[in-house]
Amino acid sequence: MINVTVYRNNNQITMFELSGHADSGPYGYDLVCAGVSAVSFGAVNAVMELSEAELEIEQGDEGGYLCVTVPDQLDKAVSDKVQLLFEGMFISLETIEREYSKFVTIQSK
Repeated sequence: MINVTVYRNNNQITMFELSGHADSGPYGYDLVCAGVSAVSFGAVNAVMELSEAELEIEQGDEGGYLCVTVPDQLDKAVSDKVQLLFEGMFISLETIEREYSKFVTIQSK
């Protein structure tokens, strides 16, 4: 199962962590894993390209782990972009969770 944990402070995303494997299909054909990966990596790439924020990114060597920390000291315009893009990512991940709750779970802290 893929576990997604979103950490917030004052309703602002400060960090998120994805861990595990969906195992919803054979390796290379796992659509749930592909969807979660595409949504999360696409959002991280968009944040880095469009906001120029310096994210702290930690990845597992063999996949199955992604941890992204949003820097504390961002100016308001950059912070607003980062938050909007990551909120969009979580809406997409929640859509995947609704359809495939056997393979994905999301929690907020």
